[in-house]
Amino acid sequence: MATLEIRDLHVSVDDGSPEPKEILRGVNLTVKAGETHAIMGPNGSGKSTLAYAIAGHPKYAVTSGTVTLDGEDVLDMTVDERSRAGVFLAMQYPVEVPGVSVSNFLRTAITAVRGEAPKLREFAKEMRDAMENLQIDPAFAQRNLNEGFSGGEKKRHEILQMELLKPKVAVLDETDSGLDIDALKVVSEGVNRFRGGGETGVLLITHYTRILRYVKPDFVHVFAGGRIVEEGGPELAELLEAEGYEKFVKAGASA
Repeated sequence: MATLEIRDLHVSVDDGSPEPKEILRGVNLTVKAGETHAIMGPNGSGKSTLAYAIAGHPKYAVTSGTVTLDGEDVLDMTVDERSRAGVFLAMQYPVEVPGVSVSNFLRTAITAVRGEAPKLREFAKEMRDAMENLQIDPAFAQRNLNEGFSGGEKKRHEILQMELLKPKVAVLDETDSGLDIDALKVVSEGVNRFRGGGETGVLLITHYTRILRYVKPDFVHVFAGGRIVEEGGPELAELLEAEGYEKFVKAGASA
């Protein structure tokens, strides 16, 4: 059973100033297989920084602390090694990749993760079924990855990748951002299918509670000032919806 453990994580970012700016200031979090954790907080609280640090974005420097997956040092891995180990990041702003079709990208990614190329016929069926579940037009398989896609189409393709790659832990960075209600339901159903087997963990980063109406978290963590300042169950998300982040921001500033 997969376990992602984050201990006393400090992360700085190079924002062009003379000294790197510290964003994360001692984050502790454990995500086990079968668990869904929601990370909530205002803009600038460090939520996306956590996602990028786990994935290995070169702009974000881990200055102290540890991140392990099943006891293996994630921070010592290259970005592609993290992916093969079972770490998946659905980005807030998926990038366009001209000249690379969705189909070729997915087959290449699956080959890298599984260690061997899937048979074409089996891969085609697997991809077709997953696209149908996410209400993605089959014609998109031949289009360049994310090129000319709407925001909702890009997010559906992130979930498509997740379903096909079957990672041990999925970090979803504001997957609900910019989605209309219909797209939100489809994406949420994809997340629920992925976590339904109980063999994977989900770290869901969001500003709002609306996606949590469809993807029920086991744990909710409030980010403020670069650290977790409050933790609880689904009821904590309801409290945030009613009262906002102000008191938690103050708690983060005084910590």
